[in-house]
Amino acid sequence: MDQDKNNSQQFQSKWNEQYTWEVFDPCTVITIGVFDNCQLQGDNRGERIQELGSVAKLHYSHPLSCHQIEILRHQATQIVSTRLSRSEPPLRKEVVEYMLDVGSNLWSVRRSKANHYRIAGILSAIVKVIKWFNQIRTWNSPFITVLVHILFLAFVCFPWMILSTIFLYLFLIGTWNYRGRPRHPPHMDVKLSQADTALNDELDEEFDTFPTSQKQIDILKMRYDRLRAIASRVQTVLGDMATQGERFYNLLSWRDPRATALFLILCLIASVLLYITPPKVVVTVMGFYTMRHPRFRDQRPSYPMNFLRRLPARTDSLL
Repeated sequence: MDQDKNNSQQFQSKWNEQYTWEVFDPCTVITIGVFDNCQLQGDNRGERIQELGSVAKLHYSHPLSCHQIEILRHQATQIVSTRLSRSEPPLRKEVVEYMLDVGSNLWSVRRSKANHYRIAGILSAIVKVIKWFNQIRTWNSPFITVLVHILFLAFVCFPWMILSTIFLYLFLIGTWNYRGRPRHPPHMDVKLSQADTALNDELDEEFDTFPTSQKQIDILKMRYDRLRAIASRVQTVLGDMATQGERFYNLLSWRDPRATALFLILCLIASVLLYITPPKVVVTVMGFYTMRHPRFRDQRPSYPMNFLRRLPARTDSLL
C-alpha cells in the first residue's frame, strides 16, 4: 500500500499535480492524507498537527438533519463542479454528481428493485428459519421433530444455555464461512444493481433531471401511471398494518363492548394462572402446543386469530 501525505504550507495548494507510482499488485491502495501544520499564521511549532476533515464531537451531540445535509451536498457539488469544469481536461458536472451521490435520494425504479432484493436477501435467513420451523410443526421428519422437542426441554430446564448456544452457533457459522470468504475487493455488481434488467424508459427516467425536462406528455403519463401502481401496493401494505394496529388498540377501547369485556376476562384469568403456575411449565406447554402433531391440529384459523380478525377498525370511517 502506497501512502502519499502532502503537508501543505500555503493556502493555495495545487491539487491537479500528476504523480506516478509503479503498481506491482492490481489491488494496490493509494491513501492520500492532507494535514494542516499550523504554521500558516506564524511559527507555531509547539502545536499539534491537525488532520483536515477530522470530525469533532459536536457532530455527534448535535448532528445535522437530513435536509441540512442535502443542502450542504448541493452546495459542495456546485463548488466542486464549477472548479473542476475549468480544469484541463474539464470534468463534467455529471461525474461530480455521481461521485458525491447527489441523486441517491431521487426516485428510481431500478434502485427500488435493487433495494427490494437487498432486503429480500437479508430476510432470506429468517424465511428459511420460519420454513424449517413449519416443517417441525407439521412433523415432516418425525426424528428431527423429536430431537427439537428434546432440545426445547433442555433449554426450558437450563435457560442459561440459550444465549451461550446461540453465540456458539454463530461462531460455528462464521468459522464455516471462512472457507468461502471474499478474496477480492468488492466491485460494481450489475446483477445486484438490476442494471441488466432495466428497461430503456426506466434508465431514461433515472437520468432525467429534477424537476423533469421530459416534454413528451405520453411518456410522462406512462411514468405517472407506473408510479401510481407501485405506490398503490405500498399504500395497501400500510393500510393493512394500520388495520392490525387499530384492532389491537380496540381491544381496550370499548369500541366493541363484548370483545373488550371478553378480552378483559381472559386477561384476568391469564394473570391468575401465570401467577400460580411456574414459568417453566407455561413455556413447556406453549412449546408443545405449538409443535403438536397435525392429527391434533385444526386446519381452520385459530380462535385468537379469528377473534382478532373480527375486531373493528377505522377502515369504515375512511372516505
